[in-house]
Amino acid sequence: MPPADVLPRAYELVAARPASLLAALVALAVVAWLPAWRLTRVAVTIAHEGGHALVAVLVGRGLTGIRLHADSSGVTYSTGAGRGPGVVAMFTAGYVFPPLLGLGGAALVAADHATATLWVGVVLLAGTLLQIRNLYGAAAVLVSGAVLVLVALRAGEDLRTGFAAVLCWFLLFGGIRACAELRRGRRHGRLRHSDADRLAELTPLPGGAWAGLFLLVAVVAAAAACWVVFAPGGAPA
Repeated sequence: MPPADVLPRAYELVAARPASLLAALVALAVVAWLPAWRLTRVAVTIAHEGGHALVAVLVGRGLTGIRLHADSSGVTYSTGAGRGPGVVAMFTAGYVFPPLLGLGGAALVAADHATATLWVGVVLLAGTLLQIRNLYGAAAVLVSGAVLVLVALRAGEDLRTGFAAVLCWFLLFGGIRACAELRRGRRHGRLRHSDADRLAELTPLPGGAWAGLFLLVAVVAAAAACWVVFAPGGAPA
């Protein structure tokens, strides 16, 4: 395709799916507006800690609990060797899990499986709830799960699809913002005990490189979601 035709073609693809574009814009507005982001960021934290926990189990570590805090921070506790590929995989999973989860959900919504997307979320939240070890964390996960169940069971098809689409874009854009905040915080001398710093202790790569890698994965996931949703054959979402 000639370069001059790229923008018109992109406009045609986006314009053909106005519902998908609206969902993405709503999610982007929530993530970009600081008061809304502060209120909803806990959903990204839940996914972040859930990623740590899931990979910890998959690599054979002992999972002992998850704590979520009101400042949107969280921590996952596990037992096992202090070094090795399994530990690296576990620490890598946190920041990349929300955007990858958003990408998987976007693919399901684009394939007309919005309800399945919501129930997958409910199952993941139920598994997370079993590992929560503080009251705020339990409340945050319960409220999130209740919202998904309510929408899955009671909302009409259009609302259900729209909600699932907004949720997926929120995880994608929220994942990018969380990674950008990590990089900015490290540059300003904060967040010196982050996942990136732990990975720097375990591997030859410095913390800044890990933070940049997290951001790259999040951006690529968002770009892939755009292709899945807006490319020819993608279903309205």
